[in-house]
Amino acid sequence: MKIVTRTTAIKNLKQYVGKDLAALAEEHGIHPFLNGKQNKGWKGLVLERLAGLETNVSKAPNGLSYELKSVSFHEIKGELVPKETMAITMINPKELAGESFFESHVWAKLKAIVFCAVRWDGKNAKDSKLLRVANLDFAEDDKLIQEIKADYDFIRAKLINQGFGALTGKDGEWIQARTKGTGGVNPRTGNRRPITRAFYARTNLVKKIFEIAS
Repeated sequence: MKIVTRTTAIKNLKQYVGKDLAALAEEHGIHPFLNGKQNKGWKGLVLERLAGLETNVSKAPNGLSYELKSVSFHEIKGELVPKETMAITMINPKELAGESFFESHVWAKLKAIVFCAVRWDGKNAKDSKLLRVANLDFAEDDKLIQEIKADYDFIRAKLINQGFGALTGKDGEWIQARTKGTGGVNPRTGNRRPITRAFYARTNLVKKIFEIAS
């Protein structure tokens, strides 16, 4: 199996900044629309191909790994801003309670993300331009990382002191612990689905990464 390092993946992707992903999708046999409906995962598949990866294979040397994250940006008053937050990792309450920030999956994921900003021009738009490619390449003592750590520490302390149910998406300046999943009652069984949460990068952190990449 061909191994593509994160550095190589970023270098490969940067060649396509400014290009239309929809046009590139056709070259790789990926269809943005299937049966008249938009294929939600098509951008991620195209980005994997452009990075030099096989689908769902992003192994790096020495057992390290990384993953591509694509985040949509749209234009408001002449400025490109993130349309959405960015999922980082699911929350395991036991792990969150037991792991400091630099031992956590949050830090492991953040420092391994290859971030791709993609232009969004509407729900049924047939094109999608790759705007920028970046990674969160900061030292542990960087101011931004320390502020993200403070968010994590606050959320972790809240979990320990008040329980998993107390976590809310309102906490945190840069990252948040937000409900993820279907939730509610399963209509087939009548049982309430378990509440699941994940760490997300807020839009201001997504914007910060975008600005760093400029």
